[in-house]
Amino acid sequence: MNPAAVGFQCPDDVRAGNATVRQPRRTTGVRLAGRRWGVVTLTLIALNVVIGLATAVSAVTVDVDPLRSFDSPLQDEFVLAPFLVDLGEWWRVPTSAFTHVSPVHLLLNMFALLLFGSELERQLGKARYLTIYLVSALGGAAALQLFGSYFGGVVGASAAIYGLMGAFGVVLVKQKQDLRGLLTLLAINLVISFLPGVSLLGHLGGLVAGALTATVLVFAGRRRPLAVAGVAVLVLVLLVLVFGRLRGVA
Repeated sequence: MNPAAVGFQCPDDVRAGNATVRQPRRTTGVRLAGRRWGVVTLTLIALNVVIGLATAVSAVTVDVDPLRSFDSPLQDEFVLAPFLVDLGEWWRVPTSAFTHVSPVHLLLNMFALLLFGSELERQLGKARYLTIYLVSALGGAAALQLFGSYFGGVVGASAAIYGLMGAFGVVLVKQKQDLRGLLTLLAINLVISFLPGVSLLGHLGGLVAGALTATVLVFAGRRRPLAVAGVAVLVLVLLVLVFGRLRGVA
């Protein structure tokens, strides 16, 4: 027998009682961050940062100050330029959405991604949230291919982030919540989009694509086949708009 606070306890009884008690799990800082901000959101941010660091290193090789600009050979390979996409350099569509022109550009976009992305990931789930993000980026590329400067170049996650803002508006409508705060923020950002060096077309393309994708996913509810079919049609249309002028394509 073992002495206890009151009387004595049988060792066998103590062991049996401890066996039925669930031991607390140790939670790492990474897991805590994932629960707070969302695994997909943090992964997207990490990917953007990694590419930002890579372009910064590339900038150093051509004597560009990476603290001010990511202008570099690697950035040139990743930039979205309609005429280069038409020549078959398809990889520029996804890579441009994760490339930025400077540390400030990267920081601002990642802050917006953390703000809107974490909330949408919490409300919509990982798969639907990631779908909206990627389709929004594709929507921005489609707008630039159709209406942008043919020989111009654009980089940045802004199209995808505007798509998240559009999707957030759809969620608020579905939940019958007040849209005024979001609309005010969106109006301010659209005004900023008219500044030199900012891609208004990319922002609008991402906004529309994100809103449309969210509409399909949110209002399809648990009807998975309907959601998949709706998003598939939207993606197919955007792909045709982006790559329809490829050399050799009628």
